[in-house]
Amino acid sequence: MQSAENDEFIYHESLIHPALLLHDNPKTVFIMGGGEGSAAREALKHYSIEKVVMSDIDQEVVNICRKHLTANQEAFADSRLYVIINDTKVELEKSEWKYDVIVGDLSDPREGGPCNHLYFKSFYECVIKPKLNYNGIFVTQAGFAGILSHKGLFSSIYNTTKQVFKYVIAYTAHVPSFADTRGWVLASDQPFKLDAEVLESRIKERINGELQYLDAAFMLSRTVMNKTVDTSLQNETNILTEENEKFLFEHGLLAADSV
Repeated sequence: MQSAENDEFIYHESLIHPALLLHDNPKTVFIMGGGEGSAAREALKHYSIEKVVMSDIDQEVVNICRKHLTANQEAFADSRLYVIINDTKVELEKSEWKYDVIVGDLSDPREGGPCNHLYFKSFYECVIKPKLNYNGIFVTQAGFAGILSHKGLFSSIYNTTKQVFKYVIAYTAHVPSFADTRGWVLASDQPFKLDAEVLESRIKERINGELQYLDAAFMLSRTVMNKTVDTSLQNETNILTEENEKFLFEHGLLAADSV
């Protein structure tokens, strides 16, 4: 399961809007993966955005989604969107641009998977961080974050990101089609201003249209974990590296048997 039309807005609003709303004036966004176009769609709702680069390795997925996902056809036709079919690491390394927000809309790491290296500390440190502007924000999907599944990947991505950036926030949302809670990790070297009034004002002023899932208060509430997950995040010592990969073999309720 990658996405479902009836509830993908939960995942994609959660992935995109917190980072863009926490940034003072986001203009440029780089999306790693995101071939279906939903992450780009959400980013392009922000009036301030001037350029969104979406780099996905799978041309066939992009073509199918461009043709059949009617909710994203306007985004694919937007002149601010640049679609590149390439390994996102290669594309970022050769880019002369720096970005206000870099987004990891990637599949979970699997044994032999194509994007496992995009979760490593070295990638965050040597590729992501140098391509962010001074006040830039990095956000990545971080696997399943349920009470039984969060140790599979979520806590490791959180801890890996903490080794590279000064300020790191984890947050979660339940996505019915995944039959579990999903997690995301936000990171920057500048402190985040977690102010509900400011964020609600930015939602009203910056976004074209209505969000279906998030408002400011609810967005901030997603950063509060239950005791079990919070304890795991604070105590996690695992760091994802070339020598220390971690894979997800199942998802949702099934993940409990493999953690």
